[in-house]
Amino acid sequence: MEAAPGNLAGVRHVILVLSGKGGVGKSTISAELALALRHAGKKVGLLDVDLCGPSLPRMLRVQDRAVHQCDRGWVPVFVDREQSLSLMSVGFLLEKPDEAVVWRGPKKNALIKQFVSDVAWGPLDYLVVDTPPGTSDEHMAAVDALRPCGPLGALVVTTPQAVSVGDVRRELTFCRKVGLRILGVVENMSGFVCPHCAVSPGRSRGGSPAPPRGWERPRVDPAPCPRSARTSSPGEAARSWPDTPESPSW
Repeated sequence: MEAAPGNLAGVRHVILVLSGKGGVGKSTISAELALALRHAGKKVGLLDVDLCGPSLPRMLRVQDRAVHQCDRGWVPVFVDREQSLSLMSVGFLLEKPDEAVVWRGPKKNALIKQFVSDVAWGPLDYLVVDTPPGTSDEHMAAVDALRPCGPLGALVVTTPQAVSVGDVRRELTFCRKVGLRILGVVENMSGFVCPHCAVSPGRSRGGSPAPPRGWERPRVDPAPCPRSARTSSPGEAARSWPDTPESPSW
């Protein structure tokens, strides 16, 4: 295995959060996974490579922060006082929060590689990578740049709808082609937690993605729709997690 270079040398595990469909909650799952690992005493980095929809800074209530330079490159934004959760996103580099990122593939790929190689992550137990939907150039750039860290894990996100489940099957095929180890599938929004009584009426009748022929069926974990996803206050998930009934039992 090729040695991890430079700023990746201190990263022990890498998890890519993927989905073939947009709007299934990859960023929410990425944030909750990072918070769960931090709650377990791990040091975690969050890398947002969804360049056209960088939502993690707002979700974690650090959208007004800025990245700084050091002798090893960019210093990521620390979400907590203990500096056990760090975040890097193109959202920190935009002059205006509503500015659209209108870039072609080569420029996107170059920035993703720069995020990986030129960010001073320091020692990390886990680097969680929030990706855009699909199996495009951004995914290949992220996988190629992160491969020196060793075996890469993939957490695939879907929703119960048949259209989303069908797209996830293609995402599973992508993982196999590029050599990603599938850690599991999260069926997001599979239930509803009442905002008044915190009672869940149960899981929706969706369908887990049947794997391609010859594959072992991946583990599927349901994740109910959180109350924080319906609040207008940014950072609600970061403040209340994990003391909410809908928090996933990672």
